[in-house]
Amino acid sequence: MASNGILRSNRSTRGPGEPLQGRTELPPIPRGPTVQFGRRTESGRFISFSRDDLDSELASSELGSGRFDNYHVHIPMTPDNQPMDPSISTKVEEQYVNSSIFTGGFNSVTRAHVMDKVIDSESGQGGGGGNGLTCAIEGCDCMVMRDKHGNVIVPCECDFMICVDCFTDAAKTGGGVCPGCKEPYKTTDLSELLGAAGGRALTLPHLSGAPKMERGLSVVKPQKLAHSQTMTQTGEFDHTRWLFETKGTYGYGSAIWSEENYDDVDGGNGGGGGHGQPKEFISKPWRPLTRKLKIPAAVLSPYRLLIVIRMAVLALFLTWRIKHKNEDAIWLWGMSVVCELWFAFSWLLDQLPKLCPVNRATDLAVLKEKFEMATPYNPTGKSDLPGIDVFVSTADPEKEPVLVTANTILSILAADYPLEKLACYVSDDGGALLTFEAMAEAASFAYTWVPFCRKHGIEPRNPESYFSSKKDPYKNKVRSDFVKDRRRAKREYDEFKVRINGLPDSIRRRSDAFHAREEIKAMNLQREKAGDDPVEPVKIPKATWMADGTHWPGTWINPSAEHSRGDHAGIIQVMLKPPSDEPLYGNNDEKSPLDFTDVDIRLPMLVYVSREKRPGYDHNKKAGAMNALVRASAIMSNGPFILNLDCDHYIYNSQALREGMCFMMDRGGDRICYVQFPQRFEGIDPSDRYANNNTVFFDVNMRALDGLQGPVYVGTGCLFRRIALYGFDPPRAKEHSAGCCSCCLPRKRKPRAAANSEETRALRMGDYDDDEMNMSTFPKKFGNSSFLIDSIPIAEFQGRPLADHPSVKNGRPPGALTVPRDLLDASTVAEAISVISCWYEEKTEWGQRVGWIYGSVTEDVVTGYRMHNRGWKSVYCVTKRDAFRGTAPINLTDRLHQVLRWATGSVEIFFSRNNAFLASPRMKFLQRVAYLNVGIYPFTSVFLIVYCFLPALSLFSGQFIVQTLSVTFLTYLLIITLTLCLLAILEIRWSGIELEEWWRNEQFWVIGGTSAHLAAVMQGLLKVIAGIEISFTLTSKSAGDDDDDEFADLYVVKWTSLMIPPVTIIMLNLIAIAVGVSRTIYSVLPQWSKLLGGVFFSFWVLAHLYPFAKGLMGRRGRTPTIIYVWSGLVAITISLLVVAINPPAGANSQIGGSFSFP
Repeated sequence: MASNGILRSNRSTRGPGEPLQGRTELPPIPRGPTVQFGRRTESGRFISFSRDDLDSELASSELGSGRFDNYHVHIPMTPDNQPMDPSISTKVEEQYVNSSIFTGGFNSVTRAHVMDKVIDSESGQGGGGGNGLTCAIEGCDCMVMRDKHGNVIVPCECDFMICVDCFTDAAKTGGGVCPGCKEPYKTTDLSELLGAAGGRALTLPHLSGAPKMERGLSVVKPQKLAHSQTMTQTGEFDHTRWLFETKGTYGYGSAIWSEENYDDVDGGNGGGGGHGQPKEFISKPWRPLTRKLKIPAAVLSPYRLLIVIRMAVLALFLTWRIKHKNEDAIWLWGMSVVCELWFAFSWLLDQLPKLCPVNRATDLAVLKEKFEMATPYNPTGKSDLPGIDVFVSTADPEKEPVLVTANTILSILAADYPLEKLACYVSDDGGALLTFEAMAEAASFAYTWVPFCRKHGIEPRNPESYFSSKKDPYKNKVRSDFVKDRRRAKREYDEFKVRINGLPDSIRRRSDAFHAREEIKAMNLQREKAGDDPVEPVKIPKATWMADGTHWPGTWINPSAEHSRGDHAGIIQVMLKPPSDEPLYGNNDEKSPLDFTDVDIRLPMLVYVSREKRPGYDHNKKAGAMNALVRASAIMSNGPFILNLDCDHYIYNSQALREGMCFMMDRGGDRICYVQFPQRFEGIDPSDRYANNNTVFFDVNMRALDGLQGPVYVGTGCLFRRIALYGFDPPRAKEHSAGCCSCCLPRKRKPRAAANSEETRALRMGDYDDDEMNMSTFPKKFGNSSFLIDSIPIAEFQGRPLADHPSVKNGRPPGALTVPRDLLDASTVAEAISVISCWYEEKTEWGQRVGWIYGSVTEDVVTGYRMHNRGWKSVYCVTKRDAFRGTAPINLTDRLHQVLRWATGSVEIFFSRNNAFLASPRMKFLQRVAYLNVGIYPFTSVFLIVYCFLPALSLFSGQFIVQTLSVTFLTYLLIITLTLCLLAILEIRWSGIELEEWWRNEQFWVIGGTSAHLAAVMQGLLKVIAGIEISFTLTSKSAGDDDDDEFADLYVVKWTSLMIPPVTIIMLNLIAIAVGVSRTIYSVLPQWSKLLGGVFFSFWVLAHLYPFAKGLMGRRGRTPTIIYVWSGLVAITISLLVVAINPPAGANSQIGGSFSFP
């Protein structure tokens, strides 16, 4: 049959359960793009197949009457059409997918373009599933033992595959010991093995002919049953007989335990999805994967007591301030009281969520014991950990250098996690050829870098950070060849950097050469047609060309129609194909720069994705790119967990993924929607002038939220549960009261009709019998891709914790995820192309209730808020060694723009339906307060700016916010200040931050509040009132121009309008101090108390704005001295003018009172 060349293009257009007949009565469903593929045969012919072409021919001919709907096409035997072994054809299909770039989109044909050379993946990595057909003895290439039916015979329970000759040698001369596990064979009689072909646990053979989604749905219970008893006369697997004789069951995932092997617990409602628990696990001591470390009571109790005391003192102080007005300056008193009331309210919102801080710890040894050690249910000891899909997002190779992105990719590929369970997806939202070729170079260099890291236990596994580290690289290294390997790896990386740095010029020169060739061809063709007539110059679009001489389907250097940043086709390229299930060890090859003998050289899957963009569609910035990756990854790998990283955030701790998985796989982990890691940064100046490290937020606020419902999502370094992103409710979801006592007095459940209203409803996971998933509604929520819909229950099952204890609810049986992953085929990648099209999200709930939420520049906070609003919990994972590290802008202007974007997003949240006032009863009260503070904190800038001007106004007017500096006022002020300092000291004690970091945070709170936060409030109001959209600017990751100074960018002064308010505040306070001192000195009745009060608060303002003023000065020694001189003279002159214009009461009429110029 000619089925190998025909791919069905409309597999995604029919939802599950849709009838095949009567389609004329249903509304028409828009069809996806046509899938068309071509193959180049050995003879050079290029054959193209399209199902739509065949359908149109049948419909237009007499055969279209319906009598020949089920047709077969027989192709005669030719040199180009020979029967092929299924294993070989599978490998050929995989190689075809790996060496092709897939493009497609709206109203365009999905094509697979065979790349002549992207990367040579076969040179360093074995094909998935191809390994294991030959003998596993090193140096032996014979085929493994098989019985008369062709089934593989494995004589040992360790699944060590061996040929007949090697088995005979091991039985006779090797003492009957298995070469793999070193355990004695149960039988060394070859005839007995070949005759019985049994004695082993029955395993379900790989259903290579079944659809992709059906191959991972049926599982078995270990049984001792002869393999031949379940084979039909034709040699095929008799599935019906197997189900009857083994009492196996169907289910999602790879294994379902039969009920007879379970002890009925809790009336049949045990952790195994309603089956109870395995008897072997009931008596086994159970060890948790994580534990909660409480803050010592000696620190936490005084901390809470001080909060209560300060609340009481603030209430008394504000009451006293309202009752004691300053009649001499009522306007000054009124402004100060309003600001102080708001500051007290803002402090309360910030402080209440800090009442219950916690620390957590993980146990990686227990994780390895449970998921990667041999057990009765996992005799091979293969990894039972769930899969993880890592998303890396980039949009502009100029602001986000491709070398930084490539280093991030290399750190992911080298992570210490089962590589067959790991997949990396790079989202290039700019569709740049520079990013594409840089990723191809990174994939090629990974064949050297990743095995080098595994061989020598390298940390960190980012080559740029590792080779530039000032630490001793030879510490704890014991292998004699480490020095030689490190030197060669460093040389390979230097060459890799040179290639990356030369890519822009290489692409430009290549494109110019191809363009000149095309112009010459067009000119010659025009001359042939014109003959002797004059020929006009030919103008053709200047395209960007790939290395194989074809047009780049993405964005061109010189934008053109269908090749610009907002108008290009969708692109998917599998840079590194899925690895084989069995380890593939290297050898001492002369072509390889390093010796990787006994080192696993396999690499995780790496996929380049650039979603389709077309004019007229809202692409929703980063959130839209993330949702496109969610859909594409669900079809290609479907990892139940997703790790989201920015392109400049790399894995600093190779075991970070395991640390996060400890929380997801622990008891109660099925209710955790994400694990947030703290952000740590490199390249920050030692003094951290602008609080770039954000240690107060990441080490104080986030730890405190971890004691409530969980930390907020901060955009990167977050491990998600896939079904939580899909919008499902957590298991065992219950309604909670939104009152202050929600933890102690739960509210009764609302009626079903109220709970499922259109505005408050959420998808449910079927935790109860009346709430089972109705998959017929999924096309409306997730789109028409049947592949995507079928992957949802599989991802839910694979993400469950291990059901190894009766207390584990909603668990999965051990050994369920030890089967190999299916290979990629062309139809799968074509389906992935269709789900990243610009039209796919139309009339679905993507961006509204599913995936990353649209409508805000801070989509991260909104996405986390929606999950908490459904009742999910999140966890904060602080590792001993930083999990991830990234870069942060140390330039003042870049830092202010970054804070502006965050604050603008918070204002958008406040004016949207994501406001915490509208949260559901499932969100805890203090968690609601924390989210309320997220939306309100930018509005503090209005009151902060007024309060920063008050000292200057006081000094100019000669008045103060109070009538006199009475003992009561000073006492309140002293107590409030002391309690604030004591709270800071205790926060430092339980969080581990330093006092300098706390002070830097206070300083930048004033800097940001008087600049970026005020602009954010104005932008948010303009969007709400006038509908003006807010522009989004990427934060630049590039450094300064001075290569000799690591912190050169710190001293670059780039003027922005955000600097106007702080500069005005600084100038007015400096002038006001001079005016106040002059006024008091030359006054007949000097009022020193008012002067001291105004000068004290002016110095308080200036002390907080000192880093800002220092940033305006630029590099030390580069600011001319005359600037300081003239600034002082201008301040003194203005001060004298003010005194002369408004002299103190009782002073002489001459300038300055009794002072006169000589």
